[in-house]
Amino acid sequence: MTWIGPAKWVDYHPLYHPFKWRGWWNFGTGALGDMGCHLVDPPYRVLGLGYPTEVESSVGTVFTQDWLPDYYPESCPPSSRTQLKFAATEKNPSEVKLNWTDGGLRPFHPDLIPADHPIGDEDNANGVIMIGKKGIMTCGTYGLNPKVYLNSGEIITLPLEEENTDVLPENGHQAKWVEACKDGYGSKKHRVLTSSFDFAGPLTESILMGNLAIRSYNLRENIEDGFEYSGRKKLLWDGVNMKITNFEPDNQFVKRTYREGWKLD
Repeated sequence: MTWIGPAKWVDYHPLYHPFKWRGWWNFGTGALGDMGCHLVDPPYRVLGLGYPTEVESSVGTVFTQDWLPDYYPESCPPSSRTQLKFAATEKNPSEVKLNWTDGGLRPFHPDLIPADHPIGDEDNANGVIMIGKKGIMTCGTYGLNPKVYLNSGEIITLPLEEENTDVLPENGHQAKWVEACKDGYGSKKHRVLTSSFDFAGPLTESILMGNLAIRSYNLRENIEDGFEYSGRKKLLWDGVNMKITNFEPDNQFVKRTYREGWKLD
């Protein structure tokens, strides 16, 4: 009974648990919500980004019959492309456009990076490309395998400092989190965390903002000769008030409704 947590009640099925729950909106947040924080963390941290100001998505469609797209509103899409726009910050004087692709969709290989170089992870499964005026930086999942490709042609492979895991107990990062909670906000143990709530919270909200555009893309209404998809548009976001300002129907996805017996205080 407890496997479902605060989500809307449905009977157990192996399509949901143990792993596939993340592909259903009732439980998870799809590929973007699953992997986004592991990949977007480096540019978000380095550039000091805040809330996005706008977002737009394009979503892959499944056809099992001619001309009529399948419609699965309860599940995440097979693939998607999403662009988040961020305003300038103290660390970055210009606007930033962050592009996300998943479901087998890949960005094109930049000319500055040799054709046989992997982008991000060694197997090209995941990666990050940060394009600037002086060159391109890349890294893989969790910020691993960082490289710099300068406009001059020079390639810099950055060494990554590794924590001495020999002196840490098993699940050391969970222990650090608990210790920081006990010592309190602003303590030394809090300040050395790499993803404390004051950073991870806004990062997570930004990632989930992308899902608002993904869900908006598939909102449809019946019309005389088929369906109308009015949510396939650029969405404007008020981060302070957690609200889409130019498409009210999408605000239904900003917060979850918890099942009876569950609440947030």
